[in-house]
Amino acid sequence: MNIMKAAVLKSFGSPLAIENVPEPVLGTGEVIVDVVATRVLSYMNEVLDGTRNYALGLPIIPGPGGIGRVRAIGPDATRLSVGDWVFCDPTVRSRDDAAAPDIALQGLTAAGPGGMRLQQHFRHGSFAEQMRLPTENVKRIGTITSEEAAQWCALGTLLVPYGGFLAANLRPGETVLVSGATGNFGSAAVSVALAMGAACVVAPGRNETILADLVSRFGPRVKPVKLAGDENDDREAMKRAASGPIDCVLDIMPPSVSPTVVRAAIMTVRPYGRVALMGGVGMAGGAGLELPYPWIMRNCISIHGVWMYPPDAASRLIALVRAGLLRLEEYETTAFDLDHVNEAVAHAAANGGPFKMTVIRP
Repeated sequence: MNIMKAAVLKSFGSPLAIENVPEPVLGTGEVIVDVVATRVLSYMNEVLDGTRNYALGLPIIPGPGGIGRVRAIGPDATRLSVGDWVFCDPTVRSRDDAAAPDIALQGLTAAGPGGMRLQQHFRHGSFAEQMRLPTENVKRIGTITSEEAAQWCALGTLLVPYGGFLAANLRPGETVLVSGATGNFGSAAVSVALAMGAACVVAPGRNETILADLVSRFGPRVKPVKLAGDENDDREAMKRAASGPIDCVLDIMPPSVSPTVVRAAIMTVRPYGRVALMGGVGMAGGAGLELPYPWIMRNCISIHGVWMYPPDAASRLIALVRAGLLRLEEYETTAFDLDHVNEAVAHAAANGGPFKMTVIRP
């Protein structure tokens, strides 16, 4: 039996243990990847200590996705080759119900009983020298260097808002508002919207330094709005900043935010506009989001709940990067080796701002 080094979570609240564990064994419909770099979520400490109450069967090797090179392929892989540089997509879907698949985020969490069953097999994540994935979750990215692998980990962050914009059918030339624009995923949403051709991105927030940085990075298509805390006044300020109808709103606010802040942003959308909900309002036990039924009905508002992204999203996003429309160079990365994984988790929690990324290089 061959062994590899991995970081193992044995109980919530305990440090990750660096251990030698059996290498993954290849099965039909699977690929094994040598992990070169993997991001550490800014809230990974809250997952590991149980604060977020994520569904994880223990013990487990955590880590959602990453960048690596194909080590072994199964008989159903016709395009992949050993040695290919790939993105490991953590969004694992059951294969026996295409219309409504169960989902597990490999190495992070699972949704419902079906997702937990899926996690029993596609269990271990990327905080290891190797990982096993479903064939369809291994996406070729083309030739890169080992040093570039760290920045390519940003795909995992950028894919989340990209999924929201795909669901809301964001079109080139439209005006979009990103609710939560000063956060980690929200700032990624600003860059993705611009890469998809948005003419204007309204970016509300309270942190004027981050708002100014967004304008400095991406130019005048970004319209910052300093929120004052009054729902009606903030809504009108966001509308004025747009200088025209807002076609699409993406909410990606964290669980700690008041529903009134989210509602203020959502209700800026024009009649026949689209809203994508990807945030965490109400998930921590607080008040949920209330929206007026007459406003939704009479204005023909489309509201999409979105978790993650469709199966083809990663390949489409990689194409945007390769075309030069989406710049991974915006991300400042700090790397740790696998032996210092606990330090990496602490660093990610303390440095979780926009365009900052902590990575582990197994």
